[in-house]
Amino acid sequence: MTPTRRAVLAGSAASVAALSGVAGSVRSHPPPSVPATVSGTPDARLGFVGDVMLGRNVDDRWSSRSTSSAGVWGSTLDSLRALDGLFVNLECCLSARGERRPDRTYYFRADPSWAVPALDAAGTAFASLANNHLLDYGPVALLDTVDHLDRAGIANAGAGEDRTAAFRPTVATAGDIDVGVVALTDQSWSYRAGSDSPGTAWTRLRTGDRSARRRVEDALAAVHRHDPDLVVASLHWGPNWEVRPSDSQRRFAHWLIDRGVDVVHGHSAHVIQGVEVYRGRPIVYDAGDYVDDYLVKSELHNDRSVRAELGIVDGRLDRLHIAPVEIVDERVERATGDVAAWVRERVRTLSAEFGTTVERDGRGVSIPLDQ
Repeated sequence: MTPTRRAVLAGSAASVAALSGVAGSVRSHPPPSVPATVSGTPDARLGFVGDVMLGRNVDDRWSSRSTSSAGVWGSTLDSLRALDGLFVNLECCLSARGERRPDRTYYFRADPSWAVPALDAAGTAFASLANNHLLDYGPVALLDTVDHLDRAGIANAGAGEDRTAAFRPTVATAGDIDVGVVALTDQSWSYRAGSDSPGTAWTRLRTGDRSARRRVEDALAAVHRHDPDLVVASLHWGPNWEVRPSDSQRRFAHWLIDRGVDVVHGHSAHVIQGVEVYRGRPIVYDAGDYVDDYLVKSELHNDRSVRAELGIVDGRLDRLHIAPVEIVDERVERATGDVAAWVRERVRTLSAEFGTTVERDGRGVSIPLDQ
């Protein structure tokens, strides 16, 4: 069978070598144009969500052979399939093997026999593996995860067999657009990849750290050498339960865009944070949790979050549509009524602190990118 274009870009050894074998700096990269554009005049809609945790109770429910694995997406499935590509943080390993690492509180692992088809059913174009759960069941489960995603043609980055592989960017195809992605995390230092040991792309995500800047600049140089239409930085960063990004996160997000990143896709806090528009490009500081079985903190409503959809019109980054969702019984559902109203108000209030214009858009809101 002829491999799909997405599979070729995500899994081709030649493509990977071209992406990873570049060292140097992107300081000479031209300043980002405003408004932000991609090559040609394509129309596309790309979806960005936070944690997709398919382990524990989620795995118990949807691994049943009598139930369609696509049910995990609940009433959002049609919206996901209408996208040109979905970008997620995969907050678990996909494996039936491995042993628990000692001294951890939570362990997240999903059976790939249902989880991979579920990700594929949602049109997942990219899965970030740079987070604090990919090594929960050791190196064998981490490497299984990469292998299962590669075989499915789902682009992935942020973890690998060694430090070079973990920091290797990838290119995902979404409709007619090639999206270069760099995936990084500042969570779980002990899960970092070594020079000859599997792990994640851990680094300090601060502009004040010279070694971190150089490491990130090398990754950006590598992805720009592939000349993608759009560049995304997928970041698993910052402490849990914080509803606002730190000043250092804001500086780092701006620094990334100044060096050629078009979308900053943040996750890790388990709650929604605000959206900022910088040089015509969206910074989603934290998209919250899309599906999981986590304990709900009533004062934070971490079971309520968003799907951020980037609209590209005639080759121009036009606006970010924010669709409210909620987690119900180990699946994700469209939020309606009071829940949708709460999400709208949370996004509007937190984004207004950055001077962001937020407009009502059906059940959700939208953010014009020509601000």
